[in-house]
Order: sequence, then C-alpha cells, then structure tokens
Amino acid sequence: MSTSTTAPQRALMLVGGCVVLGVGVGMLLTADLGSDGYSTFVNGLSIATGMEFWIVNLLVGVVFVAMAALRGVRPGVGTVVQVLLVGFTVSWTLDLLTTPAELVGRGLLLGGAFPVLAIGIAVYLGSHTGAGPAEGAALAWDPPIHFRWSYSLVQGGGALVGWLLGATVGVGTLAVIVLLGPGVDLVSRGLRLDVHQADWDRSVSATGDLDH
Repeated sequence: MSTSTTAPQRALMLVGGCVVLGVGVGMLLTADLGSDGYSTFVNGLSIATGMEFWIVNLLVGVVFVAMAALRGVRPGVGTVVQVLLVGFTVSWTLDLLTTPAELVGRGLLLGGAFPVLAIGIAVYLGSHTGAGPAEGAALAWDPPIHFRWSYSLVQGGGALVGWLLGATVGVGTLAVIVLLGPGVDLVSRGLRLDVHQADWDRSVSATGDLDH
C-alpha cells in the first residue's frame, strides 16, 4: 500500500477487512470441523480454569498484544476494532448460517471459509492501523520468521496447548495451521498490500504524515 493512502481509505480497509474476516470465522465455525488454533487455545484455558470464554479471550488478547508490542508491533485503533467488529460479525454470521447435515456440505463450507479468511486478514492488516492479537503475535516474529510461517506457528502452538488443556481440534484446525498463513501471504502479494505494521511505522516516520 502506498504512503499516499488517505485516512478514509485506511478506515474503509480496516472495517471492510474485519467484516470479511468475521464472515470467514463464522463460516469456519458453522462448518463444525474444528476452530482456529487461537480460539482452541482460549477454549482450553477456559476449560482448565473454569473462567468464561469471553473473559479468557480478553485476557489472552491483552497478553498477546503486549508481547507483540515488546517486539515492535505496536497496537493501534485497528487492534481494538478487529476484536470488537470481528466478534460482532461472527455472531451475526452464526445467526444466518446453519451447519449442513452432510459432511460434504460441511467440507465445502470449510473450504469456502479459507479465501474469505485470507482476504479479510490481508485487507485489515493492509490498512496499517494495528494488528489483532493472533496476527500481531505472528508479525512480532517476522523477521526472522516470515509471516506465512510465523502465523502457522502461532495457530499451531495455540491448538496444541488448547488440546492439551482439554479443547477439541478437528480437520478445520489443522487446515488453519497449514493453509491460512500462506493464504494471507498469497492474497497480500496479489493485492500489493504490506501486512508488516512495524515496517510501515518506520516508513511513515521517514516520509511524514500519510495524508500530506
């Protein structure tokens, strides 16, 4: 994304990307073949501690964002918008969709979720307004590990810990671990979007305000 991108354009990318991402998460959950690794981690902690899911989700999110900030990926308005808007959109999508009775239908819904998820993540990160917890944690390790693989490590690590704590995993969980990071990388390249928030911060500091 060019440094000439205006604030309204960035806001549109943020909101649009988060809505698309929320729809993708809703599709993934409706397929009922396993959630993403980050949610599996939160669910496992919820089971192990007896705390409500939303409380654990909030606490884990704060920890992940703080850890990413220590690595140079600073939170922004997009960090907050991502959490709130994606959550709302997921709830809305779940109210509209019904889990197919046949496994084939569930598999098709799962497959369709991945391009939606990849586009949503790439576009909202491309707004350079701040990364959500899972994406921020992955970007915090790029470099030395490229986002396409660091995102897989975050999702895979979350799924493993969550599973050990009692959460369930499925083929959808494994698909997220293996495919989503490379998918986001492919979409971002195709749309010419830079998802690296810290790198963008440095470029803005060197070139001045985005809108001037």
